Amino acid sequence: MSKFDLNRFNIAKMNLGEEPIKLKRTTYPRPKVRNGYLVDKNGNPIGTKGDAYTKIIMDKILQEGCLDHDPRPHYEDFYQGATYDEEKRVVTTKDGKKIKVGSSEEVVLHNSDKKKGVEIWVPAHTISVNTDVECTYDLSKGESPMITLRPIAVKASIAEILWIYQQQSNDLVLFDEMLGKKTWDENHEINNWWKDWAIKNPDGSYNLNEAGHPHIGACYGGTTGPRNMIRSQVINAIRNNPDGRRNITCLWQQDDFEKPHGLKPCAFLTIWNVRHDWDGKDYLDMTLVQRSSDFATAGCINQVQYAALLIMVANDLGLTPGKFTWKPVNIQLYDRHLDQAIEMLRRDPVDDIDATIKVKNGVKFDDLTTDDVKVLDKEAIQKVKTKNPQFAFPLGI
Repeated sequence: MSKFDLNRFNIAKMNLGEEPIKLKRTTYPRPKVRNGYLVDKNGNPIGTKGDAYTKIIMDKILQEGCLDHDPRPHYEDFYQGATYDEEKRVVTTKDGKKIKVGSSEEVVLHNSDKKKGVEIWVPAHTISVNTDVECTYDLSKGESPMITLRPIAVKASIAEILWIYQQQSNDLVLFDEMLGKKTWDENHEINNWWKDWAIKNPDGSYNLNEAGHPHIGACYGGTTGPRNMIRSQVINAIRNNPDGRRNITCLWQQDDFEKPHGLKPCAFLTIWNVRHDWDGKDYLDMTLVQRSSDFATAGCINQVQYAALLIMVANDLGLTPGKFTWKPVNIQLYDRHLDQAIEMLRRDPVDDIDATIKVKNGVKFDDLTTDDVKVLDKEAIQKVKTKNPQFAFPLGI
């Protein structure tokens, strides 16, 4: 068994003036991997390659990760109907529970009809590693970054990658509509996680684009659109010169960041190469470089969506999807996610299911929809939900 050193972690937090945390458990079995896959007690491979990488990386972060000294702004803990005693710095919930507000925490009061209560902003700390993390999947052999240790929102992840690179949009209403959510016209609500990074006016209201919709400004789709990244810098470039070594897209554009923008890109750089292998097939390989990965929540999502993007582009070019490599640099677990990470390390993956990424063939990149991409079928999805139920992951804003 391995053990996360919670005492060391809490001492470091208290030295920064933060409150210590409690965990349900601190021990977990060390991942056993052979030939890229987890193995059971009899040495038989189980789960997906993504399951194996996930356990290896989480174990590495828990054993080697260091605490940040400048936490992300905050988590938002909202208590409906609560009251706040400013002098005593105590929040009283509607059921009478007393919550002492720490010296590094902030209180925001809400008195509107839609949101009435108290919000506590708690600093969002992480532990992270900066080196020796890399995952490679041979898509031609059915290797998959999909995990079965918890349910993954595949459709939303595919919608996001199409929103950024196909629709080349920063419009939050369009993203909602790609997922069948149409509440903006009814009550002006956004239903995706990007709302926390929407551009705001000085009065706190959404800044609206020409369509009258909230947006995230000059990042992601605001960067790909003016450059027509995938079509121009990858598909057309490879079609014109299959052996070129300059097929690169980069979302990290300093000129764009001088304009109003939301979250700076995390997964930001792709490098594409054609490989004429000795089996007579032409493969398309791609490497994704990521500056920062909130691993417990989005590590699998980023890998699945970019591996799917590789398959989409390969299909458009008439090439065989080849090897997808993911190179995160700073990879972290938030302190609010440590219980979930340890529980995932204690779980067994779901076995005997098909987790390969399947993109409808014969459809050009510009015409693909979320319905054209499949990973797990309904039966497999239910198996994962039953054996390894979903967690709640508080978002570090």
